[in-house]
Amino acid sequence: MLAALSIRDIVLIDRLELALDRGLCTLTGETGAGKSILLDALGLAIGARADSGLVGQGVEQGSVTAVFDVPASHPARAILRDNGLDAEGDLILRRVQTRDGRSRAFVNDQPVSIAMLRQLGDELVEIHGQHDERGLLDASGHRAILDAFGGLEGKVAEARRLYAAAAEARAALAEHEALLARAKAEQDYLTHVVGELDELQPQPGEETALAEERTLMMHAEKIAADLIEADEALSGDGGLDARLNVALRRLARVAEQAGGRLDASIAALERTLNEAAEARERIADAMRAMEFDPARLEKAETRLFALRAAGRKHNVAVDDLAALADKLRGQLAEIEGGEAKLAALAKAADAAGAAYAAHARALSAERQKAAAKLDKEVAKELKPLKLDKAQFKTQVDVLPEAQGGPDGIDRVSFLVSTNPGAPFGPLIKIASGGELSRFVLALKVALASRGSAPTLIFDEVDAGVGGAVAEAVGVRLAELAGAVQVIVVTHSPQVAARAEHHFRISKGATNGSGGGAKAGRLATRIETLDAGERREEIARMLAGATVTDEARAAADRLIGSRP
Repeated sequence: MLAALSIRDIVLIDRLELALDRGLCTLTGETGAGKSILLDALGLAIGARADSGLVGQGVEQGSVTAVFDVPASHPARAILRDNGLDAEGDLILRRVQTRDGRSRAFVNDQPVSIAMLRQLGDELVEIHGQHDERGLLDASGHRAILDAFGGLEGKVAEARRLYAAAAEARAALAEHEALLARAKAEQDYLTHVVGELDELQPQPGEETALAEERTLMMHAEKIAADLIEADEALSGDGGLDARLNVALRRLARVAEQAGGRLDASIAALERTLNEAAEARERIADAMRAMEFDPARLEKAETRLFALRAAGRKHNVAVDDLAALADKLRGQLAEIEGGEAKLAALAKAADAAGAAYAAHARALSAERQKAAAKLDKEVAKELKPLKLDKAQFKTQVDVLPEAQGGPDGIDRVSFLVSTNPGAPFGPLIKIASGGELSRFVLALKVALASRGSAPTLIFDEVDAGVGGAVAEAVGVRLAELAGAVQVIVVTHSPQVAARAEHHFRISKGATNGSGGGAKAGRLATRIETLDAGERREEIARMLAGATVTDEARAAADRLIGSRP
């Protein structure tokens, strides 16, 4: 419930502190006393559009603070937790409005966006007035109201889950279809490229080996001449080999006479001769390998140029051509297997869509049952409110399944007919001002225990009615107040007499104290009435400017009629 309202410097309200309680609370006062200002101020606190015109005269900013006492399970607390805000204790909504049009919002002294303040306000307060086109008069919210009445919120949540799953399955199918279409468009190209690469059969490291071989053969003649000279130096006439053999024979001839002193020299010469022979063999091998072969050079160059051309064509290094071939073969395999995956995704999308459609149809049937029940509940309330010739109908239009959305396949609207035989139409277009308020009241009584905000405010719901009709309005408001807090701005003594808490709004000159107001300035005040003051206020509402004893007696009878 709305536990307290604090207003500073809003229009004619300099400073106002209002403590509220549960049950039926009425606000009365002379026309022009400022009841609308009070509602405008509350609207500011719960996220209404900013209006610099609400700032009081002579000040730069005004503020409104609304304190709500709601249970721990209330949706407003979940909103705070989801946004990382303190959700314990009272919920304190505060709005600061400056004269230059800027506006700031706070919840539990933590700054928040105006959108979040409005979201919280929608969960905490419903304001119903003759010119209010939101709430029950806004057709876009009728489906949610019917779902709350029928206790269908869980089934709606499941519909949203199934709808999201179906949408996700359709998106996966569409994505794969597009991928497969692009792949098929490239299939011939991929096949051609893989064929070329398979024919070429590139090997990692092959480019380096071929380049080295080509370089070697291009220098083969010069290298061969040097090898021949080296071989001659080792084995030709007067070469190293011949001289070593001469030296070895000379030493061997005198070795015995030397008494072993030449053994080491002889062994060294023998080793040298062996190494020289090994060198000659390696030179011979090199000469054979380096033999210039124009055909072999051409073959190496042709292979090397083919590999490099393929690398340039596919914009990869030559050593990566083999990996590219493997990759493209994989893409071709995916295309071949893509049809199977496409069929599986199509089957999954069909199954998800069918699950959503089946649930949506079942939900639609539940809504139609709830609609019939709501119509009966509202019909029971119309007669006491002197709308016995009127009819109320909850119309559930079932859309084609293809047009369904997260909340199902139904479009729900509240329709009324005010006279027998008259066509049904939207509530806001068919009903007159007084009828409109009573239709809303009938609806709220029917819906009070299901999905209603904890605080309901009715702005002159009794406008245009009196006598027995006003009495019926008062009875229904009191009945509604048994389930939620009801705050009523009223000019009807029959309604005021039903209140558990009565507040009087008045306007008068200030004395210059309290909040810095200037002396003699008109300001709106509000006071809580005790039993005697309440009797006098209701008598004034009955009699007008001059309160008579007869009016007081009538006020006593009205107050006494309250259960």
